[in-house]
Amino acid sequence: QVHVVDSGGDSVQAGGSLRLSCAASGFTGTPWCMAWFRQAPGKEREGVAAIERDGTITYADSVKGRFTISRDDAFNSLTLEMSNLRPEDTAAYYCAAVSSDAAARAAIQVFGVMNPAIYNYWGQGTQVTVSS
Repeated sequence: QVHVVDSGGDSVQAGGSLRLSCAASGFTGTPWCMAWFRQAPGKEREGVAAIERDGTITYADSVKGRFTISRDDAFNSLTLEMSNLRPEDTAAYYCAAVSSDAAARAAIQVFGVMNPAIYNYWGQGTQVTVSS
């Protein structure tokens, strides 16, 4: 059984930094893609950053230059380094992973890595609050 556990959320002031971590266990093989999403109250879940097994990285425009995503396939772990945080970054952040089967890879080709619908495993979420 696959388990995804995300952690590291906290309350910080604008301009501060945080490091989010995610550990995925129970996978057969390596997830094809792992990503961070966020959801603020009253808003839709949005993709923040994604990293594919071949190392391809995608960032949302709003976080480019401030956030860095990385993964360690030896441990199926994912990290999001966040700097220069802004109040608009306040949200619940979720780690997500998609398996490496053919159907998953096909979905990525059609919908892209920043679409939450392609991910079949999710963490419970960790809250990031940035005050001005």
